[in-house]
Amino acid sequence: MEFKIKNGDPARQKTPCLILGVFEGHQLSAPAEAIDKASGGHLSDILRKGDMDGETGRTLLLYRVPGVSCERVLLVGCGKPEEFNRHSYRRALAAAVTLLNETHITAALCTLPELVPPGMEPYHRVRDAVTVCADNVYHYDRTKGEKKPPKSVLEHFDLWVAQEQDLEAARQAAHHGGVIARGIALAKDLGNLPGNICTPGYLADRALELGRDYPRLQVKILEEEDLETLDMGALLSVSRGSRQPAKLILMEYRGGPEDAKPVVLVGKGLTFDAGGISIKPASDMDEMKFDMCGAASVFGAVRCALELAPPLNLIGVVPASENLPDGDASKPGDIVTSMSGQTIEILNTDAEGRLILCDALTYCERFDPEVVIDMATLTGACAVALGKHPCGLFTRNEQLAAELLAAGEAAGDRAWRLPLWDDYQEELDSNFADMANIGNSRWGGAITAACFLSRYTKKYPWAHLDIAGIAWLTGKKKGATGRPVSLLTEFILKRSGQLK
Repeated sequence: MEFKIKNGDPARQKTPCLILGVFEGHQLSAPAEAIDKASGGHLSDILRKGDMDGETGRTLLLYRVPGVSCERVLLVGCGKPEEFNRHSYRRALAAAVTLLNETHITAALCTLPELVPPGMEPYHRVRDAVTVCADNVYHYDRTKGEKKPPKSVLEHFDLWVAQEQDLEAARQAAHHGGVIARGIALAKDLGNLPGNICTPGYLADRALELGRDYPRLQVKILEEEDLETLDMGALLSVSRGSRQPAKLILMEYRGGPEDAKPVVLVGKGLTFDAGGISIKPASDMDEMKFDMCGAASVFGAVRCALELAPPLNLIGVVPASENLPDGDASKPGDIVTSMSGQTIEILNTDAEGRLILCDALTYCERFDPEVVIDMATLTGACAVALGKHPCGLFTRNEQLAAELLAAGEAAGDRAWRLPLWDDYQEELDSNFADMANIGNSRWGGAITAACFLSRYTKKYPWAHLDIAGIAWLTGKKKGATGRPVSLLTEFILKRSGQLK
């Protein structure tokens, strides 16, 4: 899809569809007022008749509006003006794109970025418009025998900006938004694939393919023999129950000075998680194909970096495995030795994500990283605590916490900080090993999981994002969300200085 920035009199814009915002109480947005004036009060007449109440997300498509150059006008409700915020702005955008998808309109000009939610600058208003549009036209049919594309494909979604001084920021935002949208789409595609296709080997092949597409990316795949040489006993204990060999996928982008410390992103790549011997209930187990969404977000963020070319060094690390029951699978009570030399008593084989992550995090020490951020669909407890809106953030580094929280707010891909206090560490005590892989009680499960990981990250600044609640949607809209690619890309843009 193509996104362009337009400027000038909205009444003179030639487009198949001009999108205008309307607030409750028959209040027109500024661009809609300009169209109303050019049309001799045509929009006001319609509002007075009650055809559009301005409720958030309501739409009304108009034809043959007098005095304007556009073929159609789409009125989109934005709610009460005093309550208009980023959430209602995004809902209005989504409603507009949904209607366009349901018609044969393949191009439109959207004036909604000129509506000003509190605290949003032109850059993020335009970028949101791009990413929300892309999210709502995303279509998955990879594994459908009879592929049914949308009735019409929105090819051009142009964005109108009123002030000339905002044009440069708007163009940058449209470019960045398009890049982020493509990164999110990659993460969605990987997350939505079934476990019999998206195996650890498939992820490795996709990384190699990314390296062929982008020569600046160096890709290395460590096989199980390599992992055995490295004494990655924790990671290998998970893959023992699967016929699919584990992989450690390394993707390295060098955009900064050779001696500059890299930013490292680590993503949990459980391509299917049945729970191992501690097998999960059958209900909704199909959704455990999404247990590799942390890995998918690393792929998406790395692709964004390759297109944006930030002046920093970035490394993506993906430990990939399946977790299945088998005669050779790990059993509750087994003790394994991690790459760090610390021993782990496996009390629950369904707490496997931390086992593959801990060895990957130890491996990261060799990069002498500036910062390491891992993201994982790690605990249902985090989803219970925070729901589907923010991910859980854990770190002892105050500066890193502030950066990630700010990046999440700016990107509209929010995180919420949870404690990582030493008080919780004793929950991991074991009579037989250096630690257990789960807490001794069911309370604070997301926190004890983060405490477990913290024992492997003492040699560098580190943060953990528990994305179990945000990585995919259930129900009618079941599918991967591509989060937190937006947060990660915002962090990279800010950290590299590409975005002030």
